[in-house]
Amino acid sequence: MAKPKLILPEHYAQDKDDPIAEEATARAAKQLPDPSGYRILCSIPQIDKAYESGLLKADITVHNEELLTTVLFVVKLGPDCYGDKTRFPSGPWCKEGDFVLVRPHAGTRVKIHGMEFRIINDDAVEAVVEDPRGVRRA
Repeated sequence: MAKPKLILPEHYAQDKDDPIAEEATARAAKQLPDPSGYRILCSIPQIDKAYESGLLKADITVHNEELLTTVLFVVKLGPDCYGDKTRFPSGPWCKEGDFVLVRPHAGTRVKIHGMEFRIINDDAVEAVVEDPRGVRRA
């Protein structure tokens, strides 16, 4: 049986030369849910724990930024994503490995091994962004 493929943002990346870390990543990948139907499994990009000035953020501030984030990383697409040609005549709005913009509170939240994931509908994607680091909720 082939190892499951897991695409995650850089801050989740494991040392590829470390067989123990690679095995841990493979075990974690098996525990990720497979989105059904037209759903998309996304991860939350890492939230900065400090302000640009260097002052640390309060835990509640970090929690609220995670909760209200508008940027998600696409991990897996469900089998029916973007399959309706009348709703999506120009094709898929995103693909695995993209950073996407969604509305705050979008999707179903779940934590797996301390990492937060969201399951959103395919039509919840509002935009794809190349580099999410400068994107902030207004």
